[in-house]
Amino acid sequence: MQDNTLWILIGAVVVLGLVFWMIARRRNTAVLREHFGDEYDRTVEARGGVSKAEHDLAEREARVKKLDIRPLEPRQRSGFIEEWREVKAVFVDSPVEAVHHADRLLTKIMTARGYPMGDFDRRYEDLTVDHGEVARHYREGHDIVVSDASGQASTEDLRQAMIHFEALFDDLVNEVTGVDNTRPMRRKTDRDGDGDVDTVTHTADGRRIIPN
Repeated sequence: MQDNTLWILIGAVVVLGLVFWMIARRRNTAVLREHFGDEYDRTVEARGGVSKAEHDLAEREARVKKLDIRPLEPRQRSGFIEEWREVKAVFVDSPVEAVHHADRLLTKIMTARGYPMGDFDRRYEDLTVDHGEVARHYREGHDIVVSDASGQASTEDLRQAMIHFEALFDDLVNEVTGVDNTRPMRRKTDRDGDGDVDTVTHTADGRRIIPN
């Protein structure tokens, strides 16, 4: 009788352990999916399974936490904005030169902000941790650069690459301040390069607030 009771207790403990493990696993999945967005699904497909993908994404987060990622200094930022203007101006007469220059410029910006040089895949993975919404633009733009190297990119493809690169450029050079998600966040930009900050306020749900 006592042996039966003991086995019942052991079975109950095992079942409870499995239940708590499943709850924790689902919670972890939900957190990673929310944080990485589309990159979560892309990684699951690339890694061939949820467990491997989640392990990979968790490793990315741990790796990036150890990096000294920092905002650009004002002089660096102004220089990059000016260089980006020149890249866009060159595109009119030489799309290929402009797109390849834009790709190199993004690497320079990331290096200045503290991202390791590494190869493209590592830079992309590091970006997905804190810039998940625009990291895909980096991959899609870079894929076009690679296609161009083999002569398979059209002028329209190159134009799309510039659009992708500009989305990432804006995100990297324009800081967002404010960590309280319940309060408006201000995206500080100086798009016209006059040295003054042009501020647009966004609420947590993405609505824009135009200052009076």
